[in-house]
Amino acid sequence: MDSSYIKQEEITSWELMERAANSFCSWFRVKENFRGKPIFIFVGPGNNGGDGLAIARLLSADHLDIHVIVFEETANCSRDFQINYHKLPSSVKISSIESFTYAIEDHGIFIDGIFGVGINRPVEGKYKKAIDEINKINCLKIAIDIPSGIPSDEILIGSAYKADFTVTFQFPKLSLLLPEHADFTGEVYVADIGIPDGFLENFANQKYFVQQKDIKSFHRVFHKFSHKGDFGRVLMVGGSKGKVGAVILASTAALRTGSGLVHGYIDESERPILQIAAPEVMVAGNEEMENLEKFDAIGIGPGWGLEVDLAFYESLLTGCHKPMVIDADGINLLASAPHLIPLIPKGSILTPHIKEFQRLTGTVSNHLQRLQKAKEFAIQYGLYLVLKGAYTSISCPDGRQFFNSSGNQYMATAGSGDVLTGMISSYLGQGYSSLHATICGVFHHGLAGELASFENRRGTIASDIIKCIPETYRKMDIA
Repeated sequence: MDSSYIKQEEITSWELMERAANSFCSWFRVKENFRGKPIFIFVGPGNNGGDGLAIARLLSADHLDIHVIVFEETANCSRDFQINYHKLPSSVKISSIESFTYAIEDHGIFIDGIFGVGINRPVEGKYKKAIDEINKINCLKIAIDIPSGIPSDEILIGSAYKADFTVTFQFPKLSLLLPEHADFTGEVYVADIGIPDGFLENFANQKYFVQQKDIKSFHRVFHKFSHKGDFGRVLMVGGSKGKVGAVILASTAALRTGSGLVHGYIDESERPILQIAAPEVMVAGNEEMENLEKFDAIGIGPGWGLEVDLAFYESLLTGCHKPMVIDADGINLLASAPHLIPLIPKGSILTPHIKEFQRLTGTVSNHLQRLQKAKEFAIQYGLYLVLKGAYTSISCPDGRQFFNSSGNQYMATAGSGDVLTGMISSYLGQGYSSLHATICGVFHHGLAGELASFENRRGTIASDIIKCIPETYRKMDIA
């Protein structure tokens, strides 16, 4: 990709490297807790090392204490490495890895420019020894593009640099999104180096990273004469005895997302609770259930339980010919009664977490295999499969996979998935396509979680996420 872009733009590889280094330094300079600390940049012989050298030069202009540790003789390094090496100012202190003592105080910063994306085998020799020693030191660690040792598109074998931050260029490499690498990648920041999305499309391999800048174009626009019917009539089905809270969360989330009318069909004994807890939500009875087509979207599963009459479930799947959202026990029931899966309306959206997905499709050895299974499932049944977790993935019937960039660890709380079900159902009801409803629901859900956790941190609960849904519209200037 780099080579093609360099040829198209008629620039040198060094100029593209300079863009990357400047982008890294722009990110670095705004981090107040980085200031005044000695910086140790480890540079391998390739272009990742060249990035590290360019960063050393640029940061040295800020009068920082910069140390460069090299692994190979300059003559054995890449051409761009050599150019940047000879551009280093005299203020940058250079030493070899053989003479480096690792006697660093805790307040230092390590920057990894050893291998980057080029590695395709486990690290060994002096590189492995250095990475293992670096990992023992308790100081702030940053990786350039990808932590050294981790392959770009595969699962790690052996040692890898353990970063607190990874500054990756233009788009995240697939392996940065895998849970197996969570201990190595730290917080991932995507730095723009000026390669347009249209060019990247040629290399996407049907995989896309969804960022905030993408979302506004997926939204419908409503005018001042729009009425509540235009914003959709949504039905939430679930809430067995003692679990009505799940439907309350999903229904309230649908309203906060913008639904005009929301009904809840729950265990009859729990209906007074729904009416008291969420007076804006209407209780659906048998009359409403006999005419499912009057609803613009149906969400099934939150708090439903496993004692559901399968004949009733089948009537839901066959009684509505519009895409629906299926979550939680709706998915667990499909796992126990797989003959129902082909009955799900095409274009519907399933939102399992990893354990629910495992019940549905079987066990796997790693997340790459899980993503492949999700893709195959979506294609086979003509459905959208939302695999929840960090960097939630959306697998589409046409084989595309989207990875979400919003959200954080504080959203791992009871009811968070019910909120997502309500949000996606809301967008379906508002007339969004299945794809746009899913992307918008997943992204706004993650962003609402981020906003809720600013003050609550580990104390974030699902209700906090719902309260922050409106703020996501303000933050992205969506009417």
